[in-house]
Amino acid sequence: MGFHCCWGSPAESSTPVTTGHLSTVLIFLFPERISQTTSNTTSSGGSNFSKNSHFSAASGDEAYPNGQILPDPNLRIFTLAELRAATRNFRPDTVLGEGGFGKVFKGWLEEKSSSRNGSGSVIAVKKLNSESLQGYEEWQSEVNFLGRLSHPNLVKLLGYCLEEKELLLVYEFMQRGSLENHLFGRGSAVQPLLWDLRLKIAIGAARGLAFLHRSERQVIYRDFKASNILLDGNYNAKLSDFGLAKLGPSASQSHVTTRVMGTYGYAAPEYVATGHLYVKSDVYAFGVVLVEMLTGLRALDPTRPSGRHNLIDWIKPFLSDRRKLKGVMDSHLEGRYPSRTVFQIAQLAFKCLEAEPKFRPSMKVVVETLERLEAAGEKPTEPRSRPNNHPMARRNHEPLHHRSPLHLRPDSNGRAYQNSPRR
Repeated sequence: MGFHCCWGSPAESSTPVTTGHLSTVLIFLFPERISQTTSNTTSSGGSNFSKNSHFSAASGDEAYPNGQILPDPNLRIFTLAELRAATRNFRPDTVLGEGGFGKVFKGWLEEKSSSRNGSGSVIAVKKLNSESLQGYEEWQSEVNFLGRLSHPNLVKLLGYCLEEKELLLVYEFMQRGSLENHLFGRGSAVQPLLWDLRLKIAIGAARGLAFLHRSERQVIYRDFKASNILLDGNYNAKLSDFGLAKLGPSASQSHVTTRVMGTYGYAAPEYVATGHLYVKSDVYAFGVVLVEMLTGLRALDPTRPSGRHNLIDWIKPFLSDRRKLKGVMDSHLEGRYPSRTVFQIAQLAFKCLEAEPKFRPSMKVVVETLERLEAAGEKPTEPRSRPNNHPMARRNHEPLHHRSPLHLRPDSNGRAYQNSPRR
């Protein structure tokens, strides 16, 4: 089912803000680096985002393959008129997804500086439901984090709009949608991922997470899952949806205590039980996604037989047994995978899923391990046919109609996310 939920822990303190002064909304990650900027912003009562600033499509990622923390947010302030034009006045046929947060629209942004007709780019525009308090908090979080964190494996937030009580976010468009779609979607439009692409995606997602963890103030992503890993035209993975991201603990602390939010099946056990959020809580979620990539099975699926609803509870013992692992590998791979490499990745996943956070590897170690396995270049084994009644054959899976990398998923409490429709 993979739905979002809040598990009755003490709520996080939240100070209401008005939309009239954006400076009160933007709580920057590293104030010690921009004290002068913050001072200027406070004294002026306005935003330190320049209306004339332009976002480069490259965003500096090519020059900084290891990522960078921008001294100032590199975001463009869009006018409501620009986004209405880009989405044909938010026409229903441009809707890409919908949820409690609002709707996501596909748009075409004309390049005014170009003399060529038809010059521009495809964008995804998320439009806030003005009555959604939770959505407003997530809007702040997206701007706070993605406005200053730049990395090849983080989705690009191009800019935002704050006008006529409308709150909108503008993202780059990711051509190949989400990892979730490729793992679990079916139909002629969705082709199963070959092993080399799965490994490439795993490495890219791990690099993005490692970048967050090694920043000056560690960032805990808190919602790592297959539907939040988006793919560009070359299957480069980028993390999306920073609505639940949190700053990590101070140097004197091991964790932060926060309201428990996330997705069943991915949330680390210590977080669910206590509300104590560790940097390595993200590592647990990464381990869950690795298992999904190995098996082609969802982290949580109530349609599976009793005892198998939770993928990790069921599969974890198989990860350290080469013979058992072979029996639960994704049938769509048809045996085309390097067996030694796969077993080593399964062992890595097993370590990521340790019950105690301190025993899990860091994301830096995870990246190094995956890169080493990719560099070893073990060739896939010859394909072997599997009978239709193989225990891992997927049943009752409906197609996932992904038309965009940004989809919204509401939960029972009305929260919304940039994810695929609930299954």
